[in-house]
Amino acid sequence: MTHSETAAADLIARARKDGRTALTEADGKALLASFGIDAPRSAVAATADDAARLAGEMRAPFVVKVVSPDILHKSDAGGVALGLEDAGAVAAAIGEMAAKPAISAAHVEGWLIEEMAPQGREVVIGGLRDPQFGPMLMVGLGGIFVEILKDVSFRICPIDAEAARDMLSELKGHALLEGARGEAAVDEEALVRVMLALGGENGLLTTLQDEVAELDLNPVIVSGSGATAVDARVILSDGAAPAPLSHPATGPREAFRPLFEPRSVAVLGASREDVAIANTFIRRLRDFGFAGNIYPIHPKAETIEGLTAYPSIEAAPEVIDYAYIAVGARRIPGIIEAAKGRLHVAQVISSGFGEVEEGRALQAELVEKARAAGVRVLGPNCLGTYSPRGGLTFPSNAPKEAGNIGIVSQSGGLSTDIIKRGQWRGLRLSGLATLGNSADVQPHELVEYYFDDPQTRAVGLYIEDIREGRAFFDLLRTHPRAKPVVVLKGGRTAQGQQAAASHTGALAGDDKAWDALAAQLPVVLVSTLDEFIDALLALQHFELRPAKPTREVTLFGNGGGSSVLGTDAFAGVGLDVTPFTGKALEALDAMGLPPGTSVLNPIDTPVATLQEKEGWIAGEILDHVLEHARPDAVAMHLNLAAFVGRGSVDPIGNLFTVIEQALEKWPGVAHVALALRSDGSPELDQTRREYRDRARAVGLPIFDEIAPMARALSIVGHMERRLAARDKT
Repeated sequence: MTHSETAAADLIARARKDGRTALTEADGKALLASFGIDAPRSAVAATADDAARLAGEMRAPFVVKVVSPDILHKSDAGGVALGLEDAGAVAAAIGEMAAKPAISAAHVEGWLIEEMAPQGREVVIGGLRDPQFGPMLMVGLGGIFVEILKDVSFRICPIDAEAARDMLSELKGHALLEGARGEAAVDEEALVRVMLALGGENGLLTTLQDEVAELDLNPVIVSGSGATAVDARVILSDGAAPAPLSHPATGPREAFRPLFEPRSVAVLGASREDVAIANTFIRRLRDFGFAGNIYPIHPKAETIEGLTAYPSIEAAPEVIDYAYIAVGARRIPGIIEAAKGRLHVAQVISSGFGEVEEGRALQAELVEKARAAGVRVLGPNCLGTYSPRGGLTFPSNAPKEAGNIGIVSQSGGLSTDIIKRGQWRGLRLSGLATLGNSADVQPHELVEYYFDDPQTRAVGLYIEDIREGRAFFDLLRTHPRAKPVVVLKGGRTAQGQQAAASHTGALAGDDKAWDALAAQLPVVLVSTLDEFIDALLALQHFELRPAKPTREVTLFGNGGGSSVLGTDAFAGVGLDVTPFTGKALEALDAMGLPPGTSVLNPIDTPVATLQEKEGWIAGEILDHVLEHARPDAVAMHLNLAAFVGRGSVDPIGNLFTVIEQALEKWPGVAHVALALRSDGSPELDQTRREYRDRARAVGLPIFDEIAPMARALSIVGHMERRLAARDKT
């Protein structure tokens, strides 16, 4: 144990021995000092006379604060006096404070006298232990910025210096630190050092995460020459954070190979009367082309769905890779227990477990018996697993073609939407598993499987709660092959904590940890299923370029108003559609395109222009853009309705060949995406669907509108920047 850890442990042990739930301010500042954080010189006096004597040994002006375990917010009680010029003023201030009702009624242990900090900008730095993700750090500007505007930034600990600087740059009032309106700039690096002392790899919050529930340094005064913590409030935890579930040591590829590539499947819950969901599962499995053996399990039936049935899993003629279980909830723990050594993975479709109060004990029993039997359990209260490579499905008519997007979902019904809506959008999956209650197998375990899976390029996650957020964060932060993760988070608007003991706690709403996760790592949060599919569609087709993150975009299409609105859409998500200059503009001007065409960027090409040279003109335009402008992305958009009845040439059909050739000629220069806009008529919607199939063959994502395309490209840029930052560490 280091000296700072020993000093911190002694302070906390003494506070707990005295029955305190928080450190005194003096002890809080001593704790900060043990981690290298400056605080004003101070001392605690028992009486006004003692305070006057101590003040005589210090440098004026002074601050006096009441020390009482009954008073957490000293200013509200009238227990703070500032700018006291001498020892007499200190004694007089204590006399006035002692007479205030809130203080006279409290148990007062003494009076803190300290030298006032130098003038500077007030900053609030805090920390808390998030129940899902562990220690988090917050920073914000003081005064109205934190009290009213809630101008704060959060990160999950540990952070590094770059993350600390990012947090400061996110503040709306950041310009005040840089010296706005003629004021001197402050020492931001001094703030960074304080933030690292709290939230860095060996910082206070990470070292003492089991001891400290919340912490506020409010304010920290930062000037041009340093940063000083003027006030310190440290609230102790009730005890150590709950230990995460202990998972088997088997690696994810080995543990979940029987799930995504099963050689044998047992089905429990199928009926001879042909009415159960398990019967439907067997039929869909066979229609999908599952190549392994299917074993219906039934205590009495000889055959089900034309297949030989067996009375139990252990009676089946071979070890079962995957069991689909849809029987009464109370029977399931015993079934799992009896299958010891004969079953690898079970997916419990049945409900009646932890999602209802009366089922929580049964869910705990299920997990206990599964662990004893060496069986991994998905669910309960879920719908199934879809794996094209393994011939496994639960929706009907799902794509048999395997893709490169892996999905983990806590919702079964929404998973069907992801598969089917994604199918029509051109999205193809390497796998999808529903987890329901996540009693045993946790979301991060399957994310790790996809990280290790060479067939998977990116991961989509629908989640409502996560019990092992810390393990998820550490996986994303440290896995050597971490991939982009798109999170569709359910329950984001749940009302947060109603009352908190500190500013940090009050400002850390339910979703701040998820927002911090996305700010730190190659993760993005989305709000709708359409946005989820759009993001994954882009990640399916694009090879990410951390060395050249997407920011500069060329917008190319037909429809002047659409181009203007599109430019606004890209600007709104932080991407630039900057007019061309130099060789790019010269080359495009030299093409002599028909009147009404604009080549400044956006490139606005009427239908007549795109029909030039039977549609191959788009290839020439694209060549000049990629050769001379070399944008990070080319976002093309076409209004399908504008081409109806405009001649026999299909420039859109030729466009796919044009794009394929351009990508081959200029590899790695730009991502290319296309928005095909329909008027909503059945004819044009069908045309767009047909074009999507052609686009997927050449690696081109198709979007319904320009704005969703812009958002998807901004997500790609975010992933590239976060991967680049991660690669530096």
